[in-house]
Amino acid sequence: MRTHFDEQLEKLHLELIRMGALCEDAISAAAKALLEQDPALAAKAQEAEEEIDRAEGDVERLCMQLLLRQQPVAKDLREVSSALKMISDLERIGDQAADIAELSGYVAGASETGRTHIGEMARATIAMVTDSVDSFVHRDLALARSVFAADDRVDALFADVKREIVRLISKDSAKAEVALDLLMVAKYFERIGDHATNVAEWV
Repeated sequence: MRTHFDEQLEKLHLELIRMGALCEDAISAAAKALLEQDPALAAKAQEAEEEIDRAEGDVERLCMQLLLRQQPVAKDLREVSSALKMISDLERIGDQAADIAELSGYVAGASETGRTHIGEMARATIAMVTDSVDSFVHRDLALARSVFAADDRVDALFADVKREIVRLISKDSAKAEVALDLLMVAKYFERIGDHATNVAEWV
């Protein structure tokens, strides 16, 4: 019985890694769609988001099977119940990546203002998602703590973007709408960082 449970738990870990990888793909495609103005990449981010939704359902069913058939207790119960909470954050990451991809078409005329920091935010949040899922699967507390530190960096980058956008609007009010769309993109990246931090907190 224990051997079967361990096999199912390993399957759960693999599914979580797959879901995390899909989130990375979605964030990367959305960021490139924004920075390179590539509609094909925006569509790729939307497709990844749909895959994430399906992966969430797969993990949820697996967790319910473990809970109902194996009736885990103590540490095992905490691990399965934490996985159920994690996938909610991962699903939200997929949603926000898709939102960024959708906004990419509205900032086609934007200057480089904010773009550099947004690119840095994208790279940082991708690493946070990877590290948060890995820290859970490998029970690596040090890696989980590194995600908290990375979130501080993402928050600082978001503050930089806000300052740049305020300066842009004060210099040219005609660019206010595009600037606000860029601010929304930065906010989505900041929220992705928060969700990755939530995942790390379950460790």
